[in-house]
Amino acid sequence: MTGEREQIEGRNPVREALRAGAKLDRLVLAKGSGRSLQDIVELASAAGISIEWKEREWLDKRSRTRAHQGVIGWREPVEYAELPDILDKAWESSRPPLLIILDGIQDPHNLGSVLRTAEAVGAHGIVIPKRRAAGLTATVAKVSAGAVEYVPVAQVTNLARAIDDIKEAGLWVVGADMDGEKVHFEADLTGPLALVIGGEGKGLARLTKEKCDLMVRLPMYGRINSLNAAVAAAVMMYEVVRQRAQA
Repeated sequence: MTGEREQIEGRNPVREALRAGAKLDRLVLAKGSGRSLQDIVELASAAGISIEWKEREWLDKRSRTRAHQGVIGWREPVEYAELPDILDKAWESSRPPLLIILDGIQDPHNLGSVLRTAEAVGAHGIVIPKRRAAGLTATVAKVSAGAVEYVPVAQVTNLARAIDDIKEAGLWVVGADMDGEKVHFEADLTGPLALVIGGEGKGLARLTKEKCDLMVRLPMYGRINSLNAAVAAAVMMYEVVRQRAQA
């Protein structure tokens, strides 16, 4: 991505951006919060990034997330990765490839949450469509708690074609849907894998379902028949972790 500078807010997003070597060209901290932000001050100083101290009201007016925690930074936007690069690095990893495909997730909070869980389980990347889906924004970065700095995200024009490319690269594509053939823990999720999670409310598109090698469902025993997309993604990812650990 190129364009105007990206605003990042919150202690974890700014901290992880600095740790990842992101080039922040401006960093503003709230006066009176020096002790609680000492590690950020040290990271910025080590990177040669100047710090401005302003009244908290100044940050309040400019905050987009309403949760800046006393720190706002500006940087060049996070760049999207290329799908072939994600696949190459996944195969070079010491772990079986694990990709997360998001079919039309529009809530940036859900995307941020998926990023955070994906980083926690060591997923190799996330694939999202360009249209009718959330992209990488300040809110996503904030919710991801800095995971956006470590998990590559590919933004593709044609999701169905991207799934074909992922399958040709040797990954098994498993979609999560309430009408899935198996319960998720009955499926073998130990090999090279791409998990497909549908958007809020609509779930997976028909063509996306057709492209999947297998559809699985999460068991639902209550009266609500669906989970939040980010929660469903987390359940699926940690089932992969569980199975691989036992294998």
